[in-house]
Amino acid sequence: MPLIVQKYGGTSVGSVERIQAVAQRVCKTVKAGNSVVVVVSAMGKTTDGLVKLAYDISTNPNSREMDMLLSTGEQVTIALVSMALQELGQPAISLTGAQVGIVTEAAHTRARILHIETERVKRHLNQNKVIVVAGFQGITRTEELEITTLGRGGSDTSAVALAAALRADFCEIYTDVPGILTTDPRLVPEAQLIDEITSDEMLELASLGAKVLHPRAVEIARNYGVPLVVRSSWTDDPGTWVISPTPRPRALVNLEIARPVDDVEFDTDQAKVSMLRVPDKPGVAARLFGEIATQDVDVDLIIQSIHEGNTNDIAFTVRAPILKRAEAVAAAIAPVLRSHKAAETEEAEVMVQQNVAKVSIAGAGMIGRPGVAAKMFATLAEAGVNIKMISTSEVKVSCVIDNADCDRAVAALHTAFEVGEVGADKSPRSSPRQSHGRGEPPHGAGSSSPVRGVALDMNQARLAIRQVQDRPGTAAKLFGLLAEHNISVDMIIQSQRCHVINGVPRRDIAFTVARMDAQAAQKMLQQVAAEYGWGEVVLDSAIAKVSVVGAGMVGQPGIAATMFEAIAHHQINIQMIATSEIKISCVVAQEEGVKALQAIHTAFGLAGSQSIQVPA
Repeated sequence: MPLIVQKYGGTSVGSVERIQAVAQRVCKTVKAGNSVVVVVSAMGKTTDGLVKLAYDISTNPNSREMDMLLSTGEQVTIALVSMALQELGQPAISLTGAQVGIVTEAAHTRARILHIETERVKRHLNQNKVIVVAGFQGITRTEELEITTLGRGGSDTSAVALAAALRADFCEIYTDVPGILTTDPRLVPEAQLIDEITSDEMLELASLGAKVLHPRAVEIARNYGVPLVVRSSWTDDPGTWVISPTPRPRALVNLEIARPVDDVEFDTDQAKVSMLRVPDKPGVAARLFGEIATQDVDVDLIIQSIHEGNTNDIAFTVRAPILKRAEAVAAAIAPVLRSHKAAETEEAEVMVQQNVAKVSIAGAGMIGRPGVAAKMFATLAEAGVNIKMISTSEVKVSCVIDNADCDRAVAALHTAFEVGEVGADKSPRSSPRQSHGRGEPPHGAGSSSPVRGVALDMNQARLAIRQVQDRPGTAAKLFGLLAEHNISVDMIIQSQRCHVINGVPRRDIAFTVARMDAQAAQKMLQQVAAEYGWGEVVLDSAIAKVSVVGAGMVGQPGIAATMFEAIAHHQINIQMIATSEIKISCVVAQEEGVKALQAIHTAFGLAGSQSIQVPA
């Protein structure tokens, strides 16, 4: 008998009527010949209300007591849903996270799942019962048996982890929208449903602020090959399938803290083109990459650093065989970008560096773990490898280095992250989609556009450190400090312009962090700046990050140009650019964020013919 795990969020169980509707849907699934495990969140705004009560009592509530308090919200829901199922004649039993056997690390309010003891669940399933599980919570394996919560998005994580541990046929996430949409329908009502999306694309969108799925849940689905579908609890529409590659064999112990890196990848056939001191104004990136797209030059990584005075730097990498063409395009466009024709040697200077390589670590386990990137930088520093460019995404961190250092870098990374053998097969892993008794996921529907989604993150801040020493170990030191303080970093940009001060080459480095971490990060970095010989630490909290995501963007040089042109058309200045293979992100002023999102969504033709209505 097929086993399905269903998860219902707070709005889906927000009232007696909604709980009764959920019970009817569950009964319908059982009658179709399936065994069902149901994972639920707290009703509606219950968790928010409990948090408010805690802060009415204390300005700094104890984290253990917060877990004890917040775990009660889901306990109410599981009992009511179980009662509703029983009223319909369906045998059901409610279980807390502890009773279902979700064992976590002892980290209150942000625990990760270690393993799930499934014996009790299987026993109840064999008795043809529906098991209704409290999401978001677990228990430690210490003698004290402490109740823990998993943090934001914890019910998604509980559901997918249960599906992995039970080897369920698939996991359904029910929410208040019809599936994964091309963007936030609250900002763009014409956002349309994506029929299917890869787990890597979903990881990027989820981490960029798309609230339908939590990144940790997608990470588990990807690592364990759990077929995942996101649907509306208000309709019977088919929703969105999240498709994962065939996973490598993994033990179900240390489920969420397993090895974060699966692969070390490298490409020695790269070259870098930099344009220094281009005017810091709207339209510059659009003109440059518009011409690059016209000449069909395929660009890999793109970075635009923070401005210095009225100018900034743009750099990009290309495959070495087309370097001459890329260099010619940059040289031809440079005079057009200069604001003062007489200053030809000072503005839009083109610099080319051949014999560079890109080394990357890849894996879905890097999410929310600031120590992974820091470990990569430290490993390269210990091997005496200097980093020229950095590109980060949810599933990959890439560094551009000298070609001569590549073998040494790859060997060191293999050893540090304990993955594979040097020279191991790097071909992508994929598998045919499976049938699970309720029809197959759609094949290729909605996948015609290389850009699958556009996301806006208004909860980031940018830190810039001026005049950082350009030598091996600098990035390791900086991001190691942030990791020690549990501060996760998103975009990382090193300026291409180098200043020699007292015989030491120096560059600026900028990065984005969650806004709630920004002041603490700035204070910590200011305290060590003099010790490490760094310059000023500048914080800007009034930023927004807008991104496009799509696996089909690889080998499509016009994607970046279209994005930049859409932003320039509305006279929005791009402050920073960073890319990975399947993502392009731009930092703009906070007040321009929504306008930039809407412009980009329109530019890629992602709007549908119908407006999406999100239930209140």
